[in-house]
Amino acid sequence: MTRKNFGAKPWTYPQPVFILAAYGEDGTPNAMNAAWGGISNDQELSLCISAGHKTTANILARKAFTVSMATADQLTACDYVGIVSGNDAADKLQKAGWHTTPSAFVDAPLIDELPMAIECRLISYDPEDCRLVGEIVNVSACESILDESGNIDPDKLHPIIFDPVHNAYRLLGGKAGRAFHDGAQLR
Repeated sequence: MTRKNFGAKPWTYPQPVFILAAYGEDGTPNAMNAAWGGISNDQELSLCISAGHKTTANILARKAFTVSMATADQLTACDYVGIVSGNDAADKLQKAGWHTTPSAFVDAPLIDELPMAIECRLISYDPEDCRLVGEIVNVSACESILDESGNIDPDKLHPIIFDPVHNAYRLLGGKAGRAFHDGAQLR
């Protein structure tokens, strides 16, 4: 098999599309789209967001944030909050058509239209490398996306991913196999 080398690029697949939400110092909710991040240990989420974002300032002020999974049915609104800065548009969430509910676990808003969220306390932020680390305090999900066992069903969630090569959003396909099970036959 022949491979093509692209050099050092921030390309991973799938790359989740996260919607970070936090309250401003005055209690106004704000949100932004961030695709560069992931789980960094069992109870931590790490993201790459620059210091100039209104959401970054809000997170630093309130020491908490939520991370919702962007969904196909909210694609336009999810993209909008990544295009428009909260520094320029105070009514950004209203224009996106979103409503918020306070998290019961951290001082941050949950976006009602996005059915799955990770609720985090700020651990650290490094403005030099733009790395934000949050402690996962809770994961919440609307009952509408749960399966018959009470777990989150990705087929009901319809998460979108970011394709950094083509600068596009994509949908994930169906289940391909069972993790830590299907490879057991090779033993």
